[in-house]
Amino acid sequence: MDWLLNSPNDLPVIMPEILSALGNRRKIALYGEMGAGKTTFVKALCACLGVEDDTSSPTFSLINEYHYTASDGSAAILHHLDLYRLKSPHEVFDIGFDELMHDPWYCLVEWPQIAEGFFPENSANIHIEILGETQRSIVLS
Repeated sequence: MDWLLNSPNDLPVIMPEILSALGNRRKIALYGEMGAGKTTFVKALCACLGVEDDTSSPTFSLINEYHYTASDGSAAILHHLDLYRLKSPHEVFDIGFDELMHDPWYCLVEWPQIAEGFFPENSANIHIEILGETQRSIVLS
């Protein structure tokens, strides 16, 4: 599926549709060049799920954890990773990536290239492409 955004303000409007298209997939690789809006995407997804914490890029912490209440009323977690600074696949395991790929929670990974072989088979890929100053294309596969 794909979506065309004219501005970042379109993201909260289409996020319920994106979540629906994800189905039961919880492990999401986010692709896009610097400034494409990967962190903005995560913030919009968090807001749609009901995360009340401040969301930010985990560029320096590598992993941010957010809590929210799932639709069934249970406590749920979303992990947001940024692998931009990692230099080798070994570092992926050092941060506990394997455990995150096998838990039941959402895990959104910016700059996933170094870990591509370690995602579960039912993961989702989201590609965000810059089309103009505020226009973006989002493709989910």
